[in-house]
Parts: sequence; structure tokens; C-alpha cells
Amino acid sequence: MSFRDDNKEYEKWLAKQCAIVQRDIKYKHQRMKENAFIFLRATYFRWAKKIGDWCPELMDATKVLAVGDLHLENFGTWRDADGRLVWGVNDFDEAAEMPYVLDLVRLATSIQLAPRSAVDHQDAASALLQGYHEGLKHPQPALLFENRTWLRPYAEPDEGEAEEFWDDIEKYPKPHPRPREVEKVLEASLPKGASDIRLCQIFKKGGGSLGRPRYAVIAKWREGLVVREAKALVPSAWTWAHDPTRYEKSSFLKAANGRYRSPDPFLTVHKKFIFRRISADSKKIELGKSAGRKLHFKLLHAMAFDLASIHAASPAGREAIEADLRKRPRGWLQAAATVANGKVRRDYQQWRG
Repeated sequence: MSFRDDNKEYEKWLAKQCAIVQRDIKYKHQRMKENAFIFLRATYFRWAKKIGDWCPELMDATKVLAVGDLHLENFGTWRDADGRLVWGVNDFDEAAEMPYVLDLVRLATSIQLAPRSAVDHQDAASALLQGYHEGLKHPQPALLFENRTWLRPYAEPDEGEAEEFWDDIEKYPKPHPRPREVEKVLEASLPKGASDIRLCQIFKKGGGSLGRPRYAVIAKWREGLVVREAKALVPSAWTWAHDPTRYEKSSFLKAANGRYRSPDPFLTVHKKFIFRRISADSKKIELGKSAGRKLHFKLLHAMAFDLASIHAASPAGREAIEADLRKRPRGWLQAAATVANGKVRRDYQQWRG
């Protein structure tokens, strides 16, 4: 099937999983024309369906609970149960059991597709593999005031970014209709004594998740504002691509709360919605728009290290992954990412028409 055919089929399937927001779907279609990197972010369903055809040599690799929709901008910060600032993968909407190499290849492909990227593709693949090997040996979370202090500049908001965050929050409209069950859970997650509580709907946020209902409650608490978000959770697009008739429970929380992570205590799932705290200092880190300025090999190393820490918690075990890595020929990651890069760009050009 062509990309356009798959896009229609996926959106039909998605409409059976949640009450899709048509204005966000329309916005997503527009964004997908901006550049190939945004297109990759918005179309994990196509990747899940076609990567086995594009790179069949990857499909016999050890299976783990993988991120699925991994890319340069699927990293961010949060506060753990002890209030520590943590950095790492922060979106597990598409988590599922699959060959571990697919996460590495998708991350490498996103680097190749990033606008104005000045990173050599071979060097990038080498940095990813080095970081991944080290992460398998010593899996651990990245704590920005302890073991990964050099990452803090990436987590600090740019000038005016915090103000922009709160300005956006104030502009969110009231939802119609009002999702009473979601509203109750959001309000229950607020600090005791919160006042001036307002429920709103969030539009035009996210990449691949655009089109899913997303809500927030905003409240005043001790002279400041607090925000809690709810986003519809659906089965991974990996399920749609490989067995769309079978219901499969989301692996979101299992992956997010893995053995070698320091998880976000506000992150929960209830009745097909993801609930979390959002704030100006707990956010995704955007790199795709300015990769040439911000992206360097130490950061790529850290990304792959965190990915390995996620994979290492799978029952297959680190030894099985390491044994599979040793069998891979020299240059396999760059070669697979280059093939995937070309296929994604072909789909992107077809979408632009």
C-alpha cells in the first residue's frame, strides 16, 4: 500500500480507539509537509508497518520491550519521587515488544533527517553504538545534579520559554463536551488546597499523538500555578501494523517505570488516559530544529545510554542483546538508517504531492 493508503487506514483504526480531534488531525497533516524530520515524528504507524520490508536483516534481533517511536525529540526532563531532576526518554506511547535494533535505527534515522544537521552520519552511528554498549554494562538513570551534570544546559529553558509556556496554558479553551471522568482524576491529582481550578482542552501539541484528546487542569496553589495533563492512550501502532484485530494492553507504564529508571511519580494511567504533571521545568527537549547548533556526540552517546538502560530491563537480558550486537556486521547501524532515511523521504515527497 502507498503511504496515503496506510495513513487513511491508520486513522480509521485510531478513531476506533479514542474520540479523535479532527482539528488536530488536520493540523498534523499540515505539519507533516514542513520537513522530513517532522514527517518521521508524525508517522510511526508507517515505520512500524514497513521497517521489516525496508531492512529485513533487522527483524531476527533479540526482542525487548522497546520505545518504538524513538527520535531526537523523544527526550526530556521530569522530577522523580525524591524531587531529583531526571533526563531521558519521556514518551512511551508506542512501546511494544519488538527487535531492540529498531529503536537504535529509528534514532539514527532521525539524526540523518534533522534539519541543518552538521553531524556526520557514520560518526553519529558510532556514538550511538558506543553509548548503547556502555548503557548495557552500567544501566542507570541520568540525574542532572549528580551523574549527568553536563546535560543541564539542555534542560534549561531558553530565554522567554518559561513565559511562553504559561502564556500558552492561559490560552487553552474549555472543552466541549466536558469529560467528567477525566476531570475527576485530574482534579484529584492536584495538591490539597488548590483553588481557582479550570479544566481546558489542549490543541496542537505533540507529534505522532496529534489527534488524540488531550486535557489539562490549571489551578492556583500557594501563590503559583500548577498543571496536570491527561492524554488519550491507545495501543501501540506496532499492534496496528502487525495484528490490528487483536486487542493488546498498552505497555506505556511498564516501559516508563523500568528497573533502571527513576520514574515520574505523577505519571499514571487510568481508563485509557495518561495523567502527568507538566510544568516549564519538566519538558521535552527540542533538537530537530537546530541540530547543527546543539547536537554533538556526547549527547548522542547519552541518548543511546538511556535507551540501553530501558532495554536492559527486558526479560531477554543484557547478555542476549550483547550477543546479538556482536553478530552485526561493521557499519550495520549507519547502513540501515540510510536505507530508512531514503524510504521516509520518499513517503514525505509523496505526501507533499
